Amino acid sequence: MCGRFTQRLSSSEFARIFEARDVVDGGGEAYNVAPTQAVTVVVDRHDERVVDRFRWGLVPHWSKDLTTGSRLINARAETVATSPVFRHSFRSKRCLIPADGFYEWQRAPGGRQPFYITSADGLPLAFAGLWSAWRDAPTGLTLRTCSIVTTTPNGLMASIHDRIPVILAPDAWARWLVSSTDPGELGALLRPSDAELVAFPVSSRVNSVRNQGAELVQPLDSPR
Repeated sequence: MCGRFTQRLSSSEFARIFEARDVVDGGGEAYNVAPTQAVTVVVDRHDERVVDRFRWGLVPHWSKDLTTGSRLINARAETVATSPVFRHSFRSKRCLIPADGFYEWQRAPGGRQPFYITSADGLPLAFAGLWSAWRDAPTGLTLRTCSIVTTTPNGLMASIHDRIPVILAPDAWARWLVSSTDPGELGALLRPSDAELVAFPVSSRVNSVRNQGAELVQPLDSPR
């Protein structure tokens, strides 16, 4: 599961990195992104790569209300193509969710220790994401929501947690984003990342969604 991550860069900075057009001009300085909050995403819109802001927690278009979104923050790679909740989005509504890093909690005798996992080179990670457009019947407003695809852990993560976000390399971004890509070709991308990551324990202050700030990602000791 991926339940918290960081988006310290602004939408315009992510737009530069992902060679996209920024349509929101916002975000940034988010050190403790939590479910149901607005997150920066990259989508393909009419053959143009765009940076937008969606609500984290996918709400299927057929859902009666928003409550399902708080539970659907992650989609399992093993079942994403067949799940009634995610299969429609997997076929035609895929996005990238850029992040500087993410948090996971390791079970320990004294409780759960939070770890921060980030790229060794300091560049943003691109999580494989799915999105959906949900229409609120009383108001007529459309809300776009998203979910992060997760898979089995790589070597680094295996000792911390049993899931890891699917992290896509730059050469896979276009294939993932373009809706015309045959979903059958995407299975090979839904695997543990080859990216070089580092992980280190951080303060338990991250446990509270109310806490923000650079101190949340400061290591308690040397990175793994």
